[in-house]
Amino acid sequence: MTMKVGEYLVGMLAENGVDTVFGIPGVHTLDLYRGLAGNRVRHVLTRHEQGAGFAADGYARISGRPGVCFLISGPGVGNAMTAMGQAYSDSVPMLVISSLCATDTLRKGRGVLHEVTDQRAMTAPVTAFSATALSAADLRDHLRQAFAQFAAGRPRPVHIEVPIDVLAAPAGLAPEAFGEPPAPPGPGDLIEAAATQLRQAKRPMLIIGGGAARAGAAVARIAEASGALVVTTIAAKGVLPDKHPAHLGATLQWREVRHLVATADLVLAAGTELAETDSYVDTVPLSGTLIRIDIDPGKLADRYRASLPILGDARLALEAIAEQLAPGTSAAQWGHNASAIREHAMAGLDRKTRTHARLLQALRRALPADGAVFSDMTQIAYAGNALFPVDRTRSWFHPCGYGTLGYALPAAIGGKIAAPDRPVVALAGDFGFQFTLPELATAVDERLSLPIIVWNNDRLGQIADDMMAGGIAEVGVRARNPDFVALAKAYGAHGLRASSLAAVEEALREALRREGPTLVEIHERDFGEL
Repeated sequence: MTMKVGEYLVGMLAENGVDTVFGIPGVHTLDLYRGLAGNRVRHVLTRHEQGAGFAADGYARISGRPGVCFLISGPGVGNAMTAMGQAYSDSVPMLVISSLCATDTLRKGRGVLHEVTDQRAMTAPVTAFSATALSAADLRDHLRQAFAQFAAGRPRPVHIEVPIDVLAAPAGLAPEAFGEPPAPPGPGDLIEAAATQLRQAKRPMLIIGGGAARAGAAVARIAEASGALVVTTIAAKGVLPDKHPAHLGATLQWREVRHLVATADLVLAAGTELAETDSYVDTVPLSGTLIRIDIDPGKLADRYRASLPILGDARLALEAIAEQLAPGTSAAQWGHNASAIREHAMAGLDRKTRTHARLLQALRRALPADGAVFSDMTQIAYAGNALFPVDRTRSWFHPCGYGTLGYALPAAIGGKIAAPDRPVVALAGDFGFQFTLPELATAVDERLSLPIIVWNNDRLGQIADDMMAGGIAEVGVRARNPDFVALAKAYGAHGLRASSLAAVEEALREALRREGPTLVEIHERDFGEL
C-alpha cells in the first residue's frame, strides 16, 4: 500500500526520536491518525487543545526532548496558542503539527470547515517559525529545520501546517532520521577573555539561566575557582545543589540579592534574558562589567548590552571557561557566604510567605530527591520559586515569562509521561486549576500516579492583595469554588482534604504510591497560624 503523507509524517517523527504525541483527533487530522495506528509513537488523548500544548511543554521541559502535539486547523490551533505562547516565552522545544483546509480553498473565503484567513499569521508571534508543507518533500525540509532549531538554536515552538488534501496524498518518500547539527561553543578568544576577567574580578557573580541549565558541573568549577556567587533564574533552579556554599538559589526577586548584583564588579550572565519575570523588577541594576553568553544574538545587544558578548551554546561556553580557570587563582574578596545571605533574607519573610514555606517543606519531605514539581501561577508557587529546595535541574517547573494560568496539571501529565520513573507533582491554585481541570480525565485514562495539590484560598489571592495595596476596592477576585474533592471523584480520581502539615505530607506519600491521580485540597484557612 502506498504511504500517504500523514503516515509519512508520523514515520518521520518516529525516526527522529519522538515517542509521544498529545492531541485530539478531528475530521481534518484523520490521515495523521492513520499514521499513528500501529505505529510505535504513543498518542495521549487530552480533553482540550490547550491541555495538549501544555502537556507537550511539560514533556519537553522534563526530558529535554521536543514535545509534540497534533491539532486540527482553526479552533484547535487557536485553543493551543496560549500553550505555544508559554513555551515561546520560556524557550521550550515544542513541535505543533496542524492540519489546514484543502489547498484549492486557501484564502478564498468559501466558508469551509475550520477556515482561517491566514493560520500562519496566527502562530507566527509564538513560534520560532511557522511553515506550510504542500508536499512530502516540503514536510521533510520543514521538519529538518525544526529539529535543527531544537538542537542548535534557541528552542522555541515550531508550527507546521499541512492541508488536508496533502495529508491524504501519496508521499513517495520513505521516513528518514536527521543528523543533529552541533551547537556552537563560542569563539576561543572570547572564552579566554572571559576567564581572564573572572580571575581578575574582586566581586564576581554568575547569573545562570535556563539556557545553561545543563551546565551544573561547569558552573560549580567556575564558582569555586573564581570565588563568584551564583544566582539562577527559575528555569535554571537546581543547577547547583541547594547547599553549595556559592549558591544563592533562584532569588533574583530578593532585594538583598539584587543589591549583590548591583555591587558586583563583574557579572557573567549565561543563557538568560535577565527577564522581569525572574527578578520581579523591570531592570536588574548592573554597574560592573557584563559578560553575556547566549545562543540568541538578540540577547547580546538588548538593554543589558554586554561588554563581552559570546554567541554560543551556554553549556559549551561555560565548560570551555571552566577549563581555563585553575582553583585558587582568583582575586575575589567576598568569598562564599551564600547561605548566610539567604538566611538573612528569609528572616524578613512575611507571615503568608512563611506559611507557604512550611507547606513547601512538607512537600519536600514527602517528595523523593528525584521528584519534580509542575507549578501554576499561584502565590504558593511564587514562594516556591525561591524557597523550594532542589539539588538537580529539571525538578521545578513554573510558567515564568508568559505567566499563564492552568499550566500545572496538563504540564505535569506530560512530565510524568516523559519520565514515568520520576515522582511528579502538580501544584495549582484554586482558580488556575479550573482553567484546565478536565485534564483530570487524561490523568485517569493514563493511570498516572500523580498527586495534584490544589491550594485553595477562595479568591484570586495575588490580585486581591495587589488591589488592597493599591487602594482599589475588590472587584472580580472572589468566586464560588466547586467541591474539589467531589469533582476529583467524579472524574474517577482519588480526592481528599489535608488540614495539617502532617496530613499534607502523608497524603502526598500515599498519592505517590497509588495508581491513578490524587487531588489533595489544602485550604489557606487551615494554615493561617503557621
